[in-house]
Amino acid sequence: MSNRQPLDQVLPGVHAEPFHDDVDLEALVNDMNSSLESLYSSCSIHTETTPLLHQGHAPHHGHAPHHELHHSQPVHITAVRRLQEQQCRPSSLPAVINPFPELCTPPGSPVLSPTHTPDNHIIKVCSEDGAGKVVEVPADMRARDVCQLLVYKSHCLDDNCWSLVEHHPLLGLERCLEDHELVVQVHASMTSDSKFLFRKNYAKYEFFRNPLNFFPDQMVTWCQESNGSIPQSQLLQKFLNSSSCVEVQGSLYWKESGKKSWKRLSMFLRRSGLYCSTKGSSKEPRHLQLLSDLEDCNIYTVTTGRKSHNAPTDYQFCIKPSKVRNDCKELRMLCAEDEQSRTCWMTAFRLLKYGILLYQNYKSPQQRKSPLSHFSTPVRSVSENSLVAMDFSGRTGRVIENPLEAQSAALEEGQTWRKRGQRMNALGSPLHPSSVSSVIHRTQLWFHGRIMRDEAHKMVMQQGQVDGLFLLRDSQSNPRAFVLTLCHHQKIRHFQILPYEEDGQMFFSLDEGSTKFTDLIHLVEFYQLNRGVLPCRLKHPCTAVAL
Repeated sequence: MSNRQPLDQVLPGVHAEPFHDDVDLEALVNDMNSSLESLYSSCSIHTETTPLLHQGHAPHHGHAPHHELHHSQPVHITAVRRLQEQQCRPSSLPAVINPFPELCTPPGSPVLSPTHTPDNHIIKVCSEDGAGKVVEVPADMRARDVCQLLVYKSHCLDDNCWSLVEHHPLLGLERCLEDHELVVQVHASMTSDSKFLFRKNYAKYEFFRNPLNFFPDQMVTWCQESNGSIPQSQLLQKFLNSSSCVEVQGSLYWKESGKKSWKRLSMFLRRSGLYCSTKGSSKEPRHLQLLSDLEDCNIYTVTTGRKSHNAPTDYQFCIKPSKVRNDCKELRMLCAEDEQSRTCWMTAFRLLKYGILLYQNYKSPQQRKSPLSHFSTPVRSVSENSLVAMDFSGRTGRVIENPLEAQSAALEEGQTWRKRGQRMNALGSPLHPSSVSSVIHRTQLWFHGRIMRDEAHKMVMQQGQVDGLFLLRDSQSNPRAFVLTLCHHQKIRHFQILPYEEDGQMFFSLDEGSTKFTDLIHLVEFYQLNRGVLPCRLKHPCTAVAL
């Protein structure tokens, strides 16, 4: 008896016909496949199917509706999986307008990028010892922001005296960037051998505090008057006011491009540029020749020394166009008679070019830290000769007007500090007092060890040459002595600190033993409060930071 089921039981709705052994199986399979495709297409789903056979029965020609299929119908597993995959594809979903198209940008977009963007630039900043630190700088980051970032990373004291220096070793030029300048723009105009330095600059805004030291009366005049001078009370206001006519005049040495000789000419610096007179000191327009404008130029200090350019003096500076990189022909090499006149020319160049921007840079940290204005005249003018001997017995200090009384008070104050140091060494130190006093100063920022005289001189010059800028170093001539390097009135002087032994105790003195101190820290702290035998008090430590 045959096990075969009628075809109408297998596929309802399809009439069975008598089975014959010579049935064309290939035609039946093709017909069945077309029936399944029509079923899937009715559901809006297109998929590949495989031939279906059930226990040797061949389906008949015809199309069965989808709702009449039984669960017992044999369907190949592969076809079912492909059907499920097609159903999960997003192409089968209706199209919906994206309300946030900016979030579907390609990879690398600044919206979705986690860290580095094309607007950030990598720069390297070096310290005085040659060590460098790599910093990622955005396109809108200012020089002051970079300095504050380096101060934070290097654990330095943020006293608003740090500067970013643009250094060109091949040209022998360098300048301090203004606080508002964009570092990326400056870096784009530098060559591969140029670099940024992180350095102290106490003179960056010193002319706002002491304008008399920067602008001599004979160098600053009105443009309309040949012999009139600007009152010192209105001097900085005239520089900051763009509508006022102020000029700096004097004699400068000028070296023409391609020539080795220097010419001494009368120069005039105005808002429109730097001019030289072709006929003596005449200011007539027909006798004035424009050497350089201020708009697209910057002023630099020459660091290669006097011999490299055969300069007549040591006080060289240079005006370089911003677009010029290594072309020495476009440089305006200038040389002043002394340091004060060079400082006057370079400071006036900055003021005439940037104007009120410099004052805003100066006031910004002052306003953030203190509501009081530091750009004002002092309530009482006191000579530094009388700034001696603070009275520590009360809550306030005292100012002694009589020079003789001031000298005796200074000696008494020095003896007090000497006794105080003896008590500290006896009570607080497990080492012998003499051994402590010989090494304790080496941890201070103002002590620079065994550096040469020329190196100390160069370091003080680089950090501003303001009154009271100082450092201490080991003496080259006396291994037991030390040297104090001090700047006063833009002149650098050196004072020897000699050791003195008394009752088995070692002391140090600057005035041949009249005032003695147990260690150099006591000595520095004393002369920071008292002038004593020095031309001025110690104010600004010359610091070298290691990045």
